[in-house]
Amino acid sequence: MDGLGRRLRASLRLKRGHGGPPQDNSGEALKEPERVQEHSLPNFAGGQHFFEYLLVVSLKKKRSEDDYEPIITYQFPKRENLLRGQQEEEERLLKAIPLFCFPDGNEWASLTEYPRETFSFVLTNVDGSRKIGYCRRLLPAGPGPRLPKVYCIISCIGCFGLFSKILDEVEKRHQISMAVIYPFMQGLREAAFPAPGKTVTLKSFIPDSGTEFISLTRPLDSHLEHVDFSSLLHCLSFEQILQIFASAVLERKIIFLAEGLSTLSQCIHAAAALLYPFSWAHTYIPVVPESLLATVCCPTPFMVGVQMRFQQEVMDSPMEEVLLVNLCEGTFLMSVGDEKDILPPKLQDDILDSLGQGINELKTAEQINEHVSGPFVQFFVKTVGHYASYIKREANGQGHFQERSFCKALTSKTNRRFVKKFVKTQLFSLFIQEAEKSKNPPAGYFQQKILEYEEQKKQKKPREKTVK
Repeated sequence: MDGLGRRLRASLRLKRGHGGPPQDNSGEALKEPERVQEHSLPNFAGGQHFFEYLLVVSLKKKRSEDDYEPIITYQFPKRENLLRGQQEEEERLLKAIPLFCFPDGNEWASLTEYPRETFSFVLTNVDGSRKIGYCRRLLPAGPGPRLPKVYCIISCIGCFGLFSKILDEVEKRHQISMAVIYPFMQGLREAAFPAPGKTVTLKSFIPDSGTEFISLTRPLDSHLEHVDFSSLLHCLSFEQILQIFASAVLERKIIFLAEGLSTLSQCIHAAAALLYPFSWAHTYIPVVPESLLATVCCPTPFMVGVQMRFQQEVMDSPMEEVLLVNLCEGTFLMSVGDEKDILPPKLQDDILDSLGQGINELKTAEQINEHVSGPFVQFFVKTVGHYASYIKREANGQGHFQERSFCKALTSKTNRRFVKKFVKTQLFSLFIQEAEKSKNPPAGYFQQKILEYEEQKKQKKPREKTVK
């Protein structure tokens, strides 16, 4: 089983390929994308562009077979003068992408109607860095039966709402001509990625419509900019979401089942976002391609999404200690059995009470995201928010976390029992390693909530003394 685990982990990283991606063969009149020299690209947002590539992935019939295989038929930008290591990395990346754009397998038939789907995937490089693929799958324009294609934007930036809007603009231009997409994406590539709460405006010309001004705004609260909780709330109850959170906190194996790629993608991203300020560092595949279904046998923790058509294959696989979530029916098909007992009872009640208050009055996605995320952030504030006080520093600034004292500082026995387990996870270890390196706590949303909570406790103490 360890050998299988190693092979699977290797397969989920960018695979080594041979040769460059296929050239465009879509048959449309395309303006040749500018060939970009790597060293000449401007850097924004900490060295990041809006995106690295726009790709079109189409289905091509295999020779002497009825099946199809996904291939890249368009790539922007095409890069020249890459160093050998950069070129090999690009080849690995471009070879891996088509599989995740069509994770449903190779059996396809031409269609006259197809509901568009928006979904995403994550590729992990050998150095641990992640690239996100934002996908829009739709039928190309034209009469008669045809096969769907995928527009895929590859970026290092997690901001799903913003990239969904970019895909809307790509789709609008796709209905006119592929040639109209290029100037829009070129303008986007040259634009600076906005800071949280800021907007970048692009000028774009569309035939028969004239010049359009497109505003792309980055959410002010950056820890929620990559997530939409609406699908998760639609599919599951608060109690079920809490049990998924509890399983994720202890880094267990979690499988989501759903029909649509969009539902799978949105729900798994939402589940991972509940862990903020901690980050899931294990296998993470929003939509598992058919050829990688053996992932569910992996002995290490994972969080994956599987299409409902593969449910029986998943159920027949040898799995241990798995939470299998049916998003279509809102049920757990498999569970360990102790999910309701992982978190301290009072803190569970606090989360459920907060989630239930005023939920029907929320109107915007931002309001829903803040409402859902808030109670889980507060849970971590109450259990581990005192971490900074238990990092002792040497003269050179290097910190050392005092785990035993940290756990003892919790007065509640149930909270202390939970935290003793949580500090052994990779979630917490990676977080505390970063904290040990930093001389001051990061001035982010989590730290802000810690300070607010500490201030509330200070104000509460004088009132308690007065009552006595």
